[in-house]
Amino acid sequence: MDALAQYRQALGTGTLAASDVSPCLWELGLVAPLPDSPDLVRLIPPDIAAHAVLRPVEDAHLARGREIDSTKAVFSAFTEAWSRALRDEESPLTYLDGGQLISGALRMAVDACEGELLTAQPGGGRAPHLLQEALERDLRLLERGVRQRTIYQHTVRSHQPTMSYIEQIGDAGAEVRTLTEVFDRMIICDRKVAFIPVTVPRASSALQIRDPGLVRFLAQFFDNAWDRSTPIVDGGSPLRSPTVTSDIQRAILRAVVGGETDDAIARRLGMSRRSVAEHVRRVSVQLGSNSRAQLGYLLATSALLEDPEEGDTSVV
Repeated sequence: MDALAQYRQALGTGTLAASDVSPCLWELGLVAPLPDSPDLVRLIPPDIAAHAVLRPVEDAHLARGREIDSTKAVFSAFTEAWSRALRDEESPLTYLDGGQLISGALRMAVDACEGELLTAQPGGGRAPHLLQEALERDLRLLERGVRQRTIYQHTVRSHQPTMSYIEQIGDAGAEVRTLTEVFDRMIICDRKVAFIPVTVPRASSALQIRDPGLVRFLAQFFDNAWDRSTPIVDGGSPLRSPTVTSDIQRAILRAVVGGETDDAIARRLGMSRRSVAEHVRRVSVQLGSNSRAQLGYLLATSALLEDPEEGDTSVV
């Protein structure tokens, strides 16, 4: 017999044998031993039992609420001290050390962005999990009417996960262009706060900049790079235009003339070492070069490094 049925049955007599009482009735405080007959129990009115059982829970809840309010008040005092210190600083620069701290500061700034988000992303294609995080964030911003412009390196045009992400945010209103080389990672929110890396790898430390002059300088630097970059054309057009291919090739060949290794070129252009080596091999065959030094000389004296506006010099 369940506790409720037993309680209903006992309501007629008002008592129960202590040995027959359901454990649930004891836990809810709905029965109590008779003082003169320990082998019997009497029924307790539910409202009285509920008050006795719930009162400690309610008291604990109220105490927890007071603890939360007290903790919030303490943090509020520290927040005010932090804000006052930032306002009083002559140079509003904040050094952020560690990926977790950087991510938190970036998230706060981007979530507060109201009008414009500028981003420069070097290094070629991005990891799928990072693209998914960025996609969710960017779509929220675009739904709020924030204008978003991003510069990648040309090499993302052959990275399908990144191109899929670009297509989705492009459909939502974002603008994306590419350059052969992107200066470094940079994020600017509403031209009021900017983030730039301090060390390599970039995830280890960053600088948050709120100085109006510095932020304006970085935004103008971005705008100049944007004007020189190539739009990613959608609608089924090829991912690699002749101009883009020529830009990549010319950057590789200039680096060869400058004495850079394939590894160094690959890191700077955001592509694999194998791809760089293949570019170099094809040009070596075309020019009849037998060594790296000879290739550098032949390139310096050839027309392969001319500006693309003077004609398409692509050989790949």
